[in-house]
Amino acid sequence: MRHNKKFNHLGRTASHRAAMLSNMASSLIKHKRITTTVAKAKALKKFVEPLITKSKNDTTNSRRVVFSNLQDKIAVTELFKEIATKIADRPGGYTRIIKTGNRLGDNAEMCFIELVDYNDNMSKDIVAKKTPRTRRSKKVVNADSTDLAQDAQSTEENNASVE
Repeated sequence: MRHNKKFNHLGRTASHRAAMLSNMASSLIKHKRITTTVAKAKALKKFVEPLITKSKNDTTNSRRVVFSNLQDKIAVTELFKEIATKIADRPGGYTRIIKTGNRLGDNAEMCFIELVDYNDNMSKDIVAKKTPRTRRSKKVVNADSTDLAQDAQSTEENNASVE
């Protein structure tokens, strides 16, 4: 029975799962967005968000704790210098999962997982409100009959010159 075993084992041994999540977290920190399956992205989200929270407090102990999980000096340096300053005022929810459809080979659900503050397309500051579009044509107000006759005559002349 699976009582109180709530996290996804991803069909791997504990050491393989830890190594995979560590590598995926390092890649996410370096590249800001990675493509993976939905199950791995959800597991990665639970793995990486506490590390990002830990990076807000730049102490020797927090760096050691993060390094013990990531095993990558470049990723740890980037996490504490660049990412921690950008997410300093955010209370949580540092990653976003965007589903992209199914993989061709085995029909697995694929997605992007990305750091929220690094996607310019999804930023609320840049998004402008779209003007409403209608299918109806705009009506001409106070149109003279002479203007309409001249428009019809010029259209006929254009059609004749094209032929």
